[in-house]
Amino acid sequence: MGGMTDEQGPGSRLCLVTGATGYIGGRLVPELLAAGHRVRVLVRDPGKIERYPWAEQVETARGDMADDRSLRAALAGVEVAYYLVHSLGTGRSFETTDRSHALTFAAAARAEHVGRIVYLGGLLPRDEDLSPHLRSRAEVGFILLASGVPTAVLQAAVILGSGSASFEMLRHLTERLPVMVTPKWVNTRIQPIAVRDVLRYLVGAAQLPPEVNRAFDIGGPDVLTYAEMMHRFALVSGLPRRRLLKTPVLSPSLSSHWVGVVTPVPNSIARPLVESLRNTVVCREHDIAQYVPDPPEGLLGFDDAVGLALARVREMSVPTYWSSASMPGAPSDPLPTDPTWAGGDLYVDERERLVRASPEALWRVLEGIGGKRGWYSFPFAWRVRGLMDRLVGGPGLRRGRTDPDDVHVGDALDFWRVEAVEEGELLRLRAEMRLPGLAWLELRVRKAGSGATLFHQRAVFRPQGLSGRLYWWSVWPFHGVIFGEMQRNIAKAAERLERDHDDPSSVDVRALDALGDPRR
Repeated sequence: MGGMTDEQGPGSRLCLVTGATGYIGGRLVPELLAAGHRVRVLVRDPGKIERYPWAEQVETARGDMADDRSLRAALAGVEVAYYLVHSLGTGRSFETTDRSHALTFAAAARAEHVGRIVYLGGLLPRDEDLSPHLRSRAEVGFILLASGVPTAVLQAAVILGSGSASFEMLRHLTERLPVMVTPKWVNTRIQPIAVRDVLRYLVGAAQLPPEVNRAFDIGGPDVLTYAEMMHRFALVSGLPRRRLLKTPVLSPSLSSHWVGVVTPVPNSIARPLVESLRNTVVCREHDIAQYVPDPPEGLLGFDDAVGLALARVREMSVPTYWSSASMPGAPSDPLPTDPTWAGGDLYVDERERLVRASPEALWRVLEGIGGKRGWYSFPFAWRVRGLMDRLVGGPGLRRGRTDPDDVHVGDALDFWRVEAVEEGELLRLRAEMRLPGLAWLELRVRKAGSGATLFHQRAVFRPQGLSGRLYWWSVWPFHGVIFGEMQRNIAKAAERLERDHDDPSSVDVRALDALGDPRR
């Protein structure tokens, strides 16, 4: 473990945050620090927190939820442990994974004499069959409450905040479809809550008295159907009223595929969210206010929460996204190093090109790749590949990128994840698309002298079984076209950037936007 801690003040606690690179965890850490607490984060890859402004203010514990030893080391001396992990979208075994992780965490917290566990779960309906997602959330809550460690389970429905999966699903459905054929679940009653209020409750739960061991329902002031949420969203965002044509034909499975195509949220995540929308999720009590009082101005209503979230989206000031964490079930294996690799075949497509531009100009183009700027070659082919990926549950291209101009380890770039960044020299991406194997794309910048730069591009594929080998050889003929054109257009963009701007390192995002593939 390493990092820097603040001096402990009155009421301060040492808090462990799991899921610190996720949507809620990444926002909770600065709130805990602002409240005067000391924070330790549990991460599998410490490099993924480097992009956060709070990275130097926390302790870092490297570990995994399935590893009892690393969990106990991370929990040593902790007074409040925040359990913010789940296996949403990992496939049919996600309930088993969630159960196993919760049991391991509960045992480790008890063994290390943790003072309190705080868990963000799902709001549960009364007298209804639970969706698998809500059933798993409920089971994790029961496991933690029975751990022997005082536990607070905060149960929320739809969380409204810029970048959350539920908000992005609502936003894109409403913005892109003025007329919709909708399933029965649009009539289900929901009590959404603003992410600001969720964070306030999470921080306040650190101060709960030790005798409190229970679940609390948390929700905003409005109870709406999903259809009403879409109409209200359209009103707040200045869109015409949406027309909803309801049909009983659309099952949750069909609905999730439709959501996966229309929104950036892939089917693997959309399906459990959509299945949960069939359940009525309305608070039955507001007991949390006895311990964490409502603010004087009251809880944030639906319209205000949407307005704030949209303002953050427009200002490009969204601190965390649903895609901040790796795709559930996506591979996390690092790129094998060639000299020591003995694990089977590695297929490589490798290219070098001399670029008549400075290393700074080439790097500025590379670190802005993906998202709205695309991939500098045959945009239609990339779109088709992205659509194919979404149809089989992958993220596709609609995930975009967190920041249009800078890249950090752990960032999502469409269906890639940033695995390594060496400023000005190396960008390595790991594929999170659905593939019969593991794939990486490595882009290197080297100074070549005489005002030129060497651009080294390498695609690496590690196949799984016969299907992986067949996949590689089936797409190999297109590599020269796709990757060759990509390298040429990136080189041209860098040369144009060098020619048009005296200091490429100071070029703003709008100048780079003009350098994309002219055929896009």
